[in-house]
Amino acid sequence: MKTQINTHQETEVEPLSTRVALHPVLAGMNHTQLALLTDCAVARHFDANQKILGEGEFANGFYLIETGKVALESGAGLNESIPIQILGPGDLLGWSWMFPPYVWQFTARAIEPCTALFFYAAILREYCEKDHSLGYELLKRISSVMVTRLQAAHDQMLSLHSNRRVGEPFMARRRSPATTQISAYQ
Repeated sequence: MKTQINTHQETEVEPLSTRVALHPVLAGMNHTQLALLTDCAVARHFDANQKILGEGEFANGFYLIETGKVALESGAGLNESIPIQILGPGDLLGWSWMFPPYVWQFTARAIEPCTALFFYAAILREYCEKDHSLGYELLKRISSVMVTRLQAAHDQMLSLHSNRRVGEPFMARRRSPATTQISAYQ
């Protein structure tokens, strides 16, 4: 009698519609809204250290993180990236797709292998225009994320500038004496 040996690990993956419906960010949305979201969704996998989205690039959708960790950072005009926040399972990544000019405000990189659901913005914006209740539900959820990100960026900014002298403006440390005398209108 021959015994078949399985040489690879088999995993059962939930259908996309189930994964969308079970994500905590979408809790409380109705069946029709979840169906429209599923229509815009694809599953994505990222390896450790893989860039997910880049600050200043076109924002073409958003991610709902299922597994793994993602570093959110900013570095516009700086020599190095400034960490803003670490995201994990249950978090939403990317709100810039909803607001013109549709450009990412941060860079995101997988810290460890992660899986996420990606939602295409162009289709989703059309659905939101046709179904305002869908747009409102997404706006409520995204607004909450925006407030959290703004607070994280604020906290990081304060920690970077905590060594400044009392009364010294935040930007004064970056300007040279010549720069501070130049008018913005010259």
